Amino acid sequence: MMIDFLSTGTVLGLAAGLAPGPLLTLVISETLMHGVKAGLKVSIAPLITDLPLIAATLFIFAGLSHFNHLLGIISLTGGGYILFLGYENIRFQGLALADRQPAPRSLIKGILANILSPYPYLFWFSVGGPTMTSALQVDRWSALAFIGAFYAALVGAKVLLALAVNKSRGFLTGRLYIYSSRLIGVILVILALGLFRDGLALLGFSWQ
Repeated sequence: MMIDFLSTGTVLGLAAGLAPGPLLTLVISETLMHGVKAGLKVSIAPLITDLPLIAATLFIFAGLSHFNHLLGIISLTGGGYILFLGYENIRFQGLALADRQPAPRSLIKGILANILSPYPYLFWFSVGGPTMTSALQVDRWSALAFIGAFYAALVGAKVLLALAVNKSRGFLTGRLYIYSSRLIGVILVILALGLFRDGLALLGFSWQ
């Protein structure tokens, strides 16, 4: 079971790390305008901002563990969110480079961008929270495997992107980045189908 949570965390982390959004855009712009160190500072912002959010979702979902219907609805919502991310990744065409030069203080900007973005909240309340709750019901090592793999992949993806951007501007519109994003999109669609299955099962729909 632990390997399942490890692989799920890795896929979701890669998807979150490479998906276009405010934090990814900031990683790119800070790297282009202030160098790779600035991009790396933005990349680690989720490690600073997400701990209270994770604690809140675990507290909430711990009290919902016996409410199968509500958890089923949340699982279906999470499936819809993951399906949307998969669709966005599959149709990805590359990123356009910004011309504006942002101000320095990259780490502070990264923290603010992540706090003010709806994506971390949507992820943890629709997907991350239920998954962590399921992992904790197995054992703490499964939960640690999920969250460790998720943040290693999320931050690692942004770090690698910052290094790539620093080396080559053309990487953002290159085939490797586009096809990698599309492959992750296909995997996300498969994960979404799994969440739909679990959600329907919690709502009492049987496949037998």
